[in-house]
Amino acid sequence: MDFHLPAEVDAYRAKVRAFVAEHIVPVEADPSAYDEHDNIRLDRLATLRAKVKEAGLWAPQMPREMGGLGFDQVGMAPAYEEMNRSIFGPVCFNCAAPDDGNMFVLNRVATEDQKRRWLQPIVDGSVRSAFVMTEPSPGSGSDPGMMLTKAEPAGNDRWRITGRKWFITGAEEAAHFILMARTSDDPRKGLTAFMFHRDQPGWRIIRRIPIMGPEEHGGHCEIEFEGMEIDDRDRVMGVGDGLKLTQIRLGTARLTHCMRWLGLAKRSMEIALEYAERREGFGVRLADRETVQTMLGDLAYKIEIGRLLTMKAAWKLSNGDFARKEVSMAKIHVADTLHEAVDIAIQINGARGYSKDTPLEWIYRYARQARLVDGASEVHKMVLARFYQKERGDFWSWGM
Repeated sequence: MDFHLPAEVDAYRAKVRAFVAEHIVPVEADPSAYDEHDNIRLDRLATLRAKVKEAGLWAPQMPREMGGLGFDQVGMAPAYEEMNRSIFGPVCFNCAAPDDGNMFVLNRVATEDQKRRWLQPIVDGSVRSAFVMTEPSPGSGSDPGMMLTKAEPAGNDRWRITGRKWFITGAEEAAHFILMARTSDDPRKGLTAFMFHRDQPGWRIIRRIPIMGPEEHGGHCEIEFEGMEIDDRDRVMGVGDGLKLTQIRLGTARLTHCMRWLGLAKRSMEIALEYAERREGFGVRLADRETVQTMLGDLAYKIEIGRLLTMKAAWKLSNGDFARKEVSMAKIHVADTLHEAVDIAIQINGARGYSKDTPLEWIYRYARQARLVDGASEVHKMVLARFYQKERGDFWSWGM
């Protein structure tokens, strides 16, 4: 791998860094800019999104002909890292989950008509989207093979959907939904993906599930399908290709989490160092204490390891590989590192870190979910163990 960034990507990264510092961090510091769920108010978000578009920084992960900048995963990595120097950054650039993962997979596998109808409005930022997969027990969580929600032929090229889903991120604000449902009992070809609009009858939000927070716009919802009918033209890929679609989506989606989390980890360390350099106790600056230096040094190298793991996985994905091992390794390490970074930053800041005077307590609550979302850490370790059992010494091969 060559770790020099292409000139266009590096120039974009620098512009994003400057934009976040000038326009987004000041909004983050304004208590009136938050909604009741600890996210940016939608009116303030709309103002910032307009500025992002005006600056030519919108949706770098999407093709130019759709209004983006055409970056691959290698280009996305440094850009997303810079965006998430602020807790509000990614959503301002239209690079936040679940929209970015949905945009990526629809751009890869949807028909041209589906892209026009379902994808382009998400890219434009005129609608939000959700990915409808996980279910209450005994339905599917990390194992999509346990899915119970059914899609059954209803005649006239239509499908009837019945079942229940939960922890559907963004469902309360979303207009476009990608739904995973069971169409047969085949262990590999039993799932199929569909698109539906929030105005279609036959489904409802049961509740917005209360969580520790902070929350994405639209929360994490439990929803029920009571015979909703979907036209077959809104099926994505072939009947039975749902698991394949999920694999295509989740590789990059998991990695974009890592890209963003690295930005939050670096911001946590930045806040810790700024305080340690000016705070004295017992006649000694915190930054001059060996214990604090050890904490910061430990974090610095762990963040760099996370960046290397993330970039290697991005490189493999951009070259057409599923990069399952590499994505799992990055997901485990970066999730742990983010949680450790903000925990140590709070410790160094003392009571100030536990308050809302900095974004650390927000990042801390957010960081705890990192070891669960898009596959619990234990599931990813199990994936790595299976690869090792199969590959033995070749597990650590070079190149592709």
